[in-house]
Amino acid sequence: MVTGASAGVGRATARRLAEDGYDIALLARGRAGLAGAADEIERLGRRALPIPTDVSDPGQVDAAADRSERELGPIALWVNNAMTTIFSPFSEIEPEEYARATEVTYLGTVWGTKAALERMKPRNSGKVVLVGSALAYRGIPLQAPYCGAKHAIKGFFESVRTELIHEGSKVGISMVELPGLNTPQFDHCRTRLPKQPQPVPPIYEPEVAAEGIAWVAKHKERELFIGAPTWKTILGNKFAPGIVDVYLAKTAYGGQQADEPVNGDRPDNLFEPIERDEGAHGRFDERSRSRSALLWLAKNRRKLGAATLAAAGASAAAATAAILRD
Repeated sequence: MVTGASAGVGRATARRLAEDGYDIALLARGRAGLAGAADEIERLGRRALPIPTDVSDPGQVDAAADRSERELGPIALWVNNAMTTIFSPFSEIEPEEYARATEVTYLGTVWGTKAALERMKPRNSGKVVLVGSALAYRGIPLQAPYCGAKHAIKGFFESVRTELIHEGSKVGISMVELPGLNTPQFDHCRTRLPKQPQPVPPIYEPEVAAEGIAWVAKHKERELFIGAPTWKTILGNKFAPGIVDVYLAKTAYGGQQADEPVNGDRPDNLFEPIERDEGAHGRFDERSRSRSALLWLAKNRRKLGAATLAAAGASAAAATAAILRD
């Protein structure tokens, strides 16, 4: 099950998981994007089940889970990724807008996790992955709804994880923290900025996030940080939050806006889906990175650690042998 599967990270993740052999139930509101995602999965030789779903509605989420198990079999993996937001100073956001962004981004994750665990816990197997962000640790200006929701997801994750450990459950739950990504959200989320929103550079392609999510799906990793900016943001805020406050106040307004003015007729998906197939990528391909060295290190650190220990052991053995010969 992948939520927010019609575009962006969800679209790239569904495709990556299909390459790993999963059949995919695709959850999102937009039918055009779901149809495009399903076509990509089927061309990879896997079964696809597009289910139009508003994840803010727990009844729709539960019904989607029931349908998925009837048509594709027991759910082995659930990826909570759906989001929406408003790019705007907090003072300009209407209460109903803020509530809607929170219901989709935060409560959508809660209802997805609930539906997954209700089915996985009786079988004592399965994995839930929550898609977070560096902004789950560090809020930035102009993104209060998104930052607040991602902070909430992190606290929710920690609570549920400790409960599963207490119960001795074999159901796994992990969280993946993402950097700025080249996804269509910057063209379809609501904005009140004078210029087009953009991710904070450096920007990564959504396939980098999908690779991390697919890896976590098969490992017991508690939390995975993707990209150097994620590490820098989290560590910087941990050790010098006041300095980061001032830095972001000076740089993050301009850093989140491209040069192009916002089109006055720009549609958004806050309350209704935009019926077009946007794919996984946004408009920043020329500025985006397709790899993360730190992700590679995270995935291979145990092998690298074992190799380092083996090399150290061999060196020690050789030194000991030399001493004994003397």
